[in-house]
Amino acid sequence: MILSDTRILRAMREGEIVIRPFRPRCLGSNSYDVHLGPYLSTYRDGALDARRPNVVDEFRIPKEGFVLVPGQLYLGVTEEYTETHRFVPFLEGKSSVGRLGVDIHSTAGKGDVGFCNYWTLEMSVKLPVRVYRGMPIGQLIYFEVAGDVAHPYGVKSSAKYRKVSSHPVPSRMHLNFPKRRRPRS
Repeated sequence: MILSDTRILRAMREGEIVIRPFRPRCLGSNSYDVHLGPYLSTYRDGALDARRPNVVDEFRIPKEGFVLVPGQLYLGVTEEYTETHRFVPFLEGKSSVGRLGVDIHSTAGKGDVGFCNYWTLEMSVKLPVRVYRGMPIGQLIYFEVAGDVAHPYGVKSSAKYRKVSSHPVPSRMHLNFPKRRRPRS
């Protein structure tokens, strides 16, 4: 079941959902609009390696905006810091953004109960599009969970994105692979 606007507000009063900054005008009938933060990152190398950390170049979006181009993956970040202690958050693109040909995530639209952080966006475009810091970029939708959660995201040892960052966070897939032992000499 998706939470309504009144249920989202109640969950915020009870500390089950945190959204900072919270702007009442951004609360829809069953979602909350989030905005593009000030930073974008791109991967430095053309070929990425899932077993290794990949270097990114980060930059601030200038006041005049920044043109995203097809064929390039951009990591963005939301202005909003969120916490979800009882519900499953889903981040979806806004239809107005989608109609510009902007995708805000390729696979990672679902958060976990216990996720407390800014959202990293995996942005790509169909045509060149100028984007601006602070523009509405997506919407959070909250789903109820049936049953108790034994291991919220923030306490799982396998949680790779627990460290709070207001900057885009690159893939940490390499942490899923066991470390190779170096041969003894």
